[in-house]
Amino acid sequence: MDCTENFDLPANDTIRNIINNYLQNEKSLVNQLYFTTSHGPTIGGFREEIWKGMFEQIIPKKFVIEQSVFIIDSNGNVSNEVDLAIFDETYTPYIFHYGKLKFIPIEAVAVVIECKSNSIKTKKLKSWAERVSALKTSSDSYTRTISQIVVGKEIPSPTQTSTRPLRILCCLKERISNEKLHSGEKSFDFIIRSKGKRQGLQIDINDSKKNLYDWYLDLNHRNQPEKSDEGDDKKRSHETYSYKLKDVSLDKYQVEIAEKPVALLTLNLQLNQLLMLINNPILFPHRAYADMFNKCKPEDKVNGK
Repeated sequence: MDCTENFDLPANDTIRNIINNYLQNEKSLVNQLYFTTSHGPTIGGFREEIWKGMFEQIIPKKFVIEQSVFIIDSNGNVSNEVDLAIFDETYTPYIFHYGKLKFIPIEAVAVVIECKSNSIKTKKLKSWAERVSALKTSSDSYTRTISQIVVGKEIPSPTQTSTRPLRILCCLKERISNEKLHSGEKSFDFIIRSKGKRQGLQIDINDSKKNLYDWYLDLNHRNQPEKSDEGDDKKRSHETYSYKLKDVSLDKYQVEIAEKPVALLTLNLQLNQLLMLINNPILFPHRAYADMFNKCKPEDKVNGK
């Protein structure tokens, strides 16, 4: 029997205070987002800082959050400017970093965030999401892991063959949805909408992912055929147990009081659960980037012509 059915635990008041603190933080966040000024570009940057502060409160310290970056892959593709990028820089180098100009390899990026106010152009949002989605991670890496030596595409990492960043749209009370932005796949995994000073945050999740297994496949084996679970034990990888994820959906992480969601706390638990499913950073393919730069080098200038 659950002991909480018999005892009024002293910690209950503390837990209630933590929940109340989330509610107060959410209220403060929304009030700041609706602060207005006549200086349009300035207020846009101000709101990005507010959203950044929100993610800094809930994202583990292993991740870095940068404003105004470009994401690049080893095929030479470059994203549109990304308002906020959450990435792991422990093992993955910047491709280029000078002052405020930053190019980050797709292999390091866990989350990309687009911040909008009341003016949202659907066509531009779809294009932004599609440019990010078009970036491809490479498996051409050579690394020692705890279980084996990863040898490029010949012997890749079994736990993560390819990945993509989670895509998040942060906006004010504009009525925008994934249905309006749908083009092949849902443009955003989370749409975080500030509905108004007294209404708090509303979080809409990509409903094409029915359970954690769907998320796991998309974030670790993107565009790869699903492996069969048939065969003897020697043929099965340790990922056999990943099928247990089919029993769990992100709805199970919803926190509510009086049937009303505690949005910021719910986002904390849902987003960090998805980050736990990503073996981030993906093993960095140094040679793939070397090949890409060699193909694109300005040979005439290198030869002094």
